[in-house]
Amino acid sequence: MTAAASIEAGIGRIELDRPPLNILTRDLLKRFRQNLERLSEEPGLCVLLLTATGEHFSAGADVAEHLPPHHLSLIPDFLDTIAALDAFPLPVVAAVRGKCLGGGFELLQPVDVVIAGASAVFGQPEIVLGVFPPAACVLLPERFPAAVAARLIYRGDAITAAEAERWGFVARVTADADVERAALEEAQRLAHHSAVALRAAKAALRGAGAAARRAALRAAGNIYMHDLMASHDAVEGLRAFTEKRRPLWRHA
Repeated sequence: MTAAASIEAGIGRIELDRPPLNILTRDLLKRFRQNLERLSEEPGLCVLLLTATGEHFSAGADVAEHLPPHHLSLIPDFLDTIAALDAFPLPVVAAVRGKCLGGGFELLQPVDVVIAGASAVFGQPEIVLGVFPPAACVLLPERFPAAVAARLIYRGDAITAAEAERWGFVARVTADADVERAALEEAQRLAHHSAVALRAAKAALRGAGAAARRAALRAAGNIYMHDLMASHDAVEGLRAFTEKRRPLWRHA
């Protein structure tokens, strides 16, 4: 299963459909980008709704695909997907419940309006594996105070939906059973407006920094691929995770 897309009443929908954890494989990311490109060209589209099948939004990217030499393809594919979502020309609303971790959390960071179920948890646990989240290093400081963003990246601890709402990342917290309905209602409210006006508003709201964000994403990706992944600790941490054992850090 991958990322399915549909359009109804001015609302486009992309659904992560790889339960139970909606792991972001290269194949899913490719289909996600293809759907973004197709929907961005729909003249009657007013808003994009991002949802996920099952109890969890996404536990992140496939760790096995981070290992050499696969990381040289995965990281660019992932960052291209983040950049494409950041550049989407209309408002994006997301419905989130359960785990939203690693690449799943990064996928949300370009989203305009996040509606979360009470069970949702958000985190960047990459540091525990000896790596770091390249997209989050660029986008998190735009969505959270700088010190909070740094703590999320350096510590690897997750925060609750209520905490994410308090910091302004989540627009509204609902019961888990109501999260998709609440997100759809938000999308429907936006879809009453002019698609032309919404496109112009999105361009003004997000467009000014788009080129800088894309360049920063490329730079973060290069640090990850060519500096970090040349270290023992990065490869050891990822292998230890896939082998279900404790990593042995060398720190060089």
